[in-house]
Amino acid sequence: MRFLHTADWHIGKKLNGFDLLTEQNAAIDQILLLALSEKVDAVVIAGDLYDRAVPAVDAVNLFNKKIVAFNLKNKLPLLAISGNHDSCERLNFGTPWFKQTNFYLHTELSEAFQPVELADTQFFLLPYFEPFSARLYFEDDSIKTLDVAMKKVIAEMQSHFKPDKKHVLVGHFFAAGSSTSESETKITVGGLDSVPTDLLAAFDYVALGHLHNHQALNHPTVQYSGAPLKYAISEEKQTKGVYIIDTSDFSRAFYPLQPLHDVHTLTASYEDLLAPAFYQKIVREDFLHIQLTDRSVIPNLMNQLRAIYPRLLGIERLNQLERENQLTKLQERAETPAEIVTDFFAEMTHEKLTDRQEKWLKRGFQAVEKLTENED
Repeated sequence: MRFLHTADWHIGKKLNGFDLLTEQNAAIDQILLLALSEKVDAVVIAGDLYDRAVPAVDAVNLFNKKIVAFNLKNKLPLLAISGNHDSCERLNFGTPWFKQTNFYLHTELSEAFQPVELADTQFFLLPYFEPFSARLYFEDDSIKTLDVAMKKVIAEMQSHFKPDKKHVLVGHFFAAGSSTSESETKITVGGLDSVPTDLLAAFDYVALGHLHNHQALNHPTVQYSGAPLKYAISEEKQTKGVYIIDTSDFSRAFYPLQPLHDVHTLTASYEDLLAPAFYQKIVREDFLHIQLTDRSVIPNLMNQLRAIYPRLLGIERLNQLERENQLTKLQERAETPAEIVTDFFAEMTHEKLTDRQEKWLKRGFQAVEKLTENED
C-alpha cells in the first residue's frame, strides 16, 4: 500500500498576529489533491491538528470541513493522533463512530495498542502522552521518565505485531538527534525531552510529528513530515510538504507544497521600500519581515510600510542587529582582560599581537594589579 504522511497542521495558528486560516485551507486542499492524484490508500496526520487546546470556532469549522472532504466525500482512510497542542479530551469526542468510515483518531495511550490494519500494514497510533499516563496504564510506579515509558510502550506494541504484516508507528515527540525550529513548543517530559531512535528500531517506518522541518532528522526509517506552512521567519528557507511512503520497500518521496503567501525577509532602505521600481519586483502580498538599513528616526514607519506591504510581520533595524551581534560576541569572550584586549586588537587590525606586544601587555596588567593591591 501507499500512504501520505503529514503533521502539524496547527489549524488556528497566527503568524505575528496574522490569521492563517486562508493559507491553511489552501495547503490542506493541496494535500487532498495530492493524495487523490497519487492514489494513496490512506492519509496519516501525526499530531497537532489544532494550534490550541481550545481552538476557535473558525478553526474547528475548517478542520471539520477538511475531514469531511478527505474521509466522507473521497473515502480516504484517515489515521490521526493528538499532539501536544491538542486537547485529547476534546478531540476524542465522537471517535467511537469515526471508525465506521475508516477515520481513526487516537487520543489516549491505551488506543496505541489497538493497531489499525490496512492492506499489508499494521499502524500503531501513539498520541502525545506524558510519563504519568504510562505509569497509570501499566500500574508501574517505576515509570518516571519518557525513556522508561517508551520502552514499556514499544514492548507492548511489539506483543501485538503480526509476523506477516509491516509495522508503522505514528507518533508526536522529539527524536534524539533532531534539530528544532523556533515555531515549535519545546516538549520536556519527566526530565527528558527526546526519545532515542534505537528504541524505534522494531518498526519499518516511524511517521513523526512535532518538528516543523522535514529535514530535522536524518534517519533511514524515522521521518518528520514537517508542517505544511512556514510558521516562523526562521523557517523562510525551508521547503514545506508531505511524504508518500510505499510499504513494499518503505521508500519515501517528498512532495513540496506551494504556499498561498510565502514568508520572506527583505533588507532595504526606507526610500527603496517606497519605490515602485523596488516593490514591483517582489510579491508584496507575501508575509514579509523587513531589515531596515536606515539609522534615522522615521515617524509612523509601520503604518506607512503596511500600506504597501499588507502582510508586514515586523521591522528590524539592521544597524541595531549589528550592534546586538557585536554585544553577543563581547559577552561570549573570555572574562580575562588580556584575552579581551587580544581579541579587540585582532578585530581592529586583522593581525595578532607580536611576542613583544604580548610581553608589554602582560607587564601592563601586572602593574595594574600591583597598584590595585596597594590601594586595597
